[in-house]
Amino acid sequence: MLRFFKKERSPENLKELIKEFKELKEEIERLSQEVEEIKRKNKFTIQKVGIVRFNPFKEMGGNQSFSLALLDEENNGVVITSLYSKEGNRIYAKPIIQEKSEYYLSKEEVEAIQKAQKKWKTNQKT
Repeated sequence: MLRFFKKERSPENLKELIKEFKELKEEIERLSQEVEEIKRKNKFTIQKVGIVRFNPFKEMGGNQSFSLALLDEENNGVVITSLYSKEGNRIYAKPIIQEKSEYYLSKEEVEAIQKAQKKWKTNQKT
């Protein structure tokens, strides 16, 4: 990367200097293309995470159940809900497309999605 700055020998004439600037320009263009490709791919990575812990059953103590939203930049992803009870644990996953689901979303799942978005917006400002 940027070999120009790592050279031990200085250009001896204008022709060599122009050649090195041309190489530097090509390297910068290549790096710019790589950055754009990384940005394009990054849109589809998990960037927004929100979790809500709750107690769905009055007879159980503690907030052992949770809803976890995992979303990309375009608000696509999944919300995972774990319901803990005396009889066992149930886990549900619902696909999310543009912050909506074709399946019914509980208030905790909606809250997890909203938390993920709010936290992401806050992080974007800093």
